[in-house]
Amino acid sequence: MGIAMARSRKVNDRHGIIIAGGGFAGGVLALALAECAPAGFRVALVDATPQKAVEQRDARGLALSAAAKCLLEAIGLWPRLAPDAQAIESIEITDSPLNASLRPHFLGFDEEMKAHAPGAYLVEAGTLLKTISEAVASDSSIDVFAPDSVGTYETDPFGVQTRLKSGTTLRAPLLVAADGKRSSLRERAGIKCIGWSYPQRGIVATVAHERAHHGQAVQHFLPAGPFAILPLKGNRSSIVWTEDKTKADTLMEGSDDAFIAELTRRFGHRLGRITLEGPKQAFPLDFQMARAFVGDRLALIGDAAHVVHPLAGQGLNIGLRDVAALTETIVDALRLGLDIGSATTLERYQRWRRFDSAFSGTVMDGLNRLFSNDNAPLRAIRDLGLGLVDRAPGLKRFLVREAAGATGNVPRLMKGEGL
Repeated sequence: MGIAMARSRKVNDRHGIIIAGGGFAGGVLALALAECAPAGFRVALVDATPQKAVEQRDARGLALSAAAKCLLEAIGLWPRLAPDAQAIESIEITDSPLNASLRPHFLGFDEEMKAHAPGAYLVEAGTLLKTISEAVASDSSIDVFAPDSVGTYETDPFGVQTRLKSGTTLRAPLLVAADGKRSSLRERAGIKCIGWSYPQRGIVATVAHERAHHGQAVQHFLPAGPFAILPLKGNRSSIVWTEDKTKADTLMEGSDDAFIAELTRRFGHRLGRITLEGPKQAFPLDFQMARAFVGDRLALIGDAAHVVHPLAGQGLNIGLRDVAALTETIVDALRLGLDIGSATTLERYQRWRRFDSAFSGTVMDGLNRLFSNDNAPLRAIRDLGLGLVDRAPGLKRFLVREAAGATGNVPRLMKGEGL
């Protein structure tokens, strides 16, 4: 009876899927399905942010693995993004106290990365989000409902019906939660998370410097947490700085000159004088993993499913693996005439992604705990380990392939294969 009454209110039931959240994961999923699903499949993308209000001043630099690049190529985004993407040509890793006069090289990746196509690229968050938003707006298979959000939803054996805050009612076989780490859809589905907050904050900023970086990324392990220098186009770099909460708050409240002085202590002088280019931003650091990636006609992707420490810049890539795996699962089901929102279909996606995401998140957590301290004996042990890895070419090649997203059960779109 409730369904019949809802239909009398002009239920929009012409969509194959409803995606809640139009950020990185939600936007790319919409584009992937528009590109790969059979003809006639329509996507409803519900986003709380107005389409024209794309975050141009987001200070983050984002690492895209080679596998993520393949996904973006498959859906036609990479040609638009390539002019602004900086290839990472080499990586240097150091481990030292903050006031050390020298930061000895313990582990580097140079020839291993040059043996193949670049294993990763750096793009600015605002540029990537703007590219996704423009592609979504121009795709006739995607209907955008923005600014809007899913207020309530109900499921039955045949589909899921959502009522948006605007009053619009949508119906489809499947609802996807791409609405961030505080996902309201995940909470409404009763899916719990395990996780914790770190006694650290992440500080991000873009800096300009006098000398060229030559595509080199640098990871300094400092007692308060990892400090990464990631190359951007031109004589610019993105900083991802993990710092003690109290110290981070002081830095953010102080002057830009004081911030630059502390930044220079960590950045060093190899690239000459540095200056801020754009805003500095800070955010809390958390580990969070959903106990299930699916519910009744519901699938979680991106930060709604998992949040990991930014130490290796893998958060976005893990989310894009979700996108590629869910796209492949849906397209395969559609071609077999199966219900894409059924428990059987969604269980395939969950088996594919949950263990892989949990493993990646646990590794990032462990590395952060291992290196974010000033324990001299522990530093000696871990530095010995880094040195041994540096002398093991086979292991270094494997680690490069792992960072490139080329290991494990890789979705076809991330291997450069069509669906």
